[in-house]
Amino acid sequence: MRYLSTRGHADRKRFCEILLEGLAPDGGLYLPERYPQIDGAALQRLRASFNGGKPGGYAALAFDILSLYIDDIPAADLRALCDKTYTEAVFGTPQIVPLKKLDDGFYLEALSNGPTLAFKDMAMQLLGNLFEYELARRGEELNILGATSGDTGSAAEYAMRGKKGVRVFMLSPHGRMSPFQQAQMFSLMDENIHNIAIEGVFDDCQDIVKDVSNDLAFKRAHKIGTVNSINWARLLAQVVYYFAGYFQATSENTEQVSFTVPSGNFGNVCAGHVARQMGLPIRTLVVATNENDVLDEFFRTGVYRVRGSADTHETSSPSMDISKASNFERFVFDLLGRNGDRVKAFFGEGLSREGRFDLSADPAFAEAARHYGFRSGKSTHANRLDTIRDVFQRHRVMIDTHTADGVKVAREHLEAGTPMVVLETALPIKFAETIVEALGQHPDRPAQFHGIEALPKRVKVMSARTAAVQAYIAEHCTPA
Repeated sequence: MRYLSTRGHADRKRFCEILLEGLAPDGGLYLPERYPQIDGAALQRLRASFNGGKPGGYAALAFDILSLYIDDIPAADLRALCDKTYTEAVFGTPQIVPLKKLDDGFYLEALSNGPTLAFKDMAMQLLGNLFEYELARRGEELNILGATSGDTGSAAEYAMRGKKGVRVFMLSPHGRMSPFQQAQMFSLMDENIHNIAIEGVFDDCQDIVKDVSNDLAFKRAHKIGTVNSINWARLLAQVVYYFAGYFQATSENTEQVSFTVPSGNFGNVCAGHVARQMGLPIRTLVVATNENDVLDEFFRTGVYRVRGSADTHETSSPSMDISKASNFERFVFDLLGRNGDRVKAFFGEGLSREGRFDLSADPAFAEAARHYGFRSGKSTHANRLDTIRDVFQRHRVMIDTHTADGVKVAREHLEAGTPMVVLETALPIKFAETIVEALGQHPDRPAQFHGIEALPKRVKVMSARTAAVQAYIAEHCTPA
């Protein structure tokens, strides 16, 4: 399997090369040259691997799917990495991602049982093990630069802390994460973890990561890699739980399932797009946004219009306070027939100059809903409160604010005879203030996080300047 850039860069690379590289040299994102196809017999074999979610089943499923894309790690080593990652000890349950039934044909897929209580752990735990394995094999080190709107940062830091040969430099929007999210990250005192709070919004952090990644001389001199979902390895790991959700919601491989995904950066739902392109019987992929509705606007109108910092709303589902969805480029690449020149024109200088592009009159957009199965919807703070109350009162299940956005939008797209699975994104404790507003009571707090907000914090506040971040990295890492 070889990988190509969404912007047409000529080189074709293998998995372990792009694992450590992040963005392609032309600023594009990597995708496989083709999506491996899963026919009925192959789907049956994958169902047998998962084995109803019995102990070891998720790890076996992960190995079977990842091995379709990874041919430069020996099979025995890849299997061992999956077995090491997906354990009941790490994720609290043998199924790893069990379904919670709310109504007939309506489920939550629990993705938040990992170390940082958010779905990002599902991929980040594997990524940490992959990095450590490949760096040891090469005898190299890596300086990871990432951006977080709340959950990616803590998931990355918990996955990478203490890992040999790895340092993490994580950018977050100063004062825009929940107190619990900030405490999870800033209380880590590991020498290889560096938190940088940027005076701006998440999109400013993400822009800096891309600027540094596009500075090829700096990137090579300081061995810069990424853990954001611009890294294909992270997105690939997320493909696995769509198969696991499908197998738990169906008994026959001829059945279709729809998924609703709370989304800001398009990484989580892009993994669903990949699963659907492989042949998983997904009827509809529903994108649920909050008040920052860039993605909903596109799927309704064909217009992709990014917002500036001043127009990016600060909401009660802060991990989706994003107005520039970096992973969206991968979907548009497929949507436009894998035309790298058009993608480069849209997402390169064109997007920087115009701040938007319009596909409403393009035949590709007219075909998108039918061929790719996307729908979308929007949720507000009032919707969030109503949904949290309703789910708790009717089912005695407490959900977080982002999952509430998903449930609200999913209910607008239910179809008789097709199960709907909403991807849970985090546990409620991460957004306790809004839970108290909705229910008048505090969510449960796992014992290991009692008093976390009162712990000493280690964080550097910095202006939204790429040069300042580069200077900090240069000062705190060992050049290659």
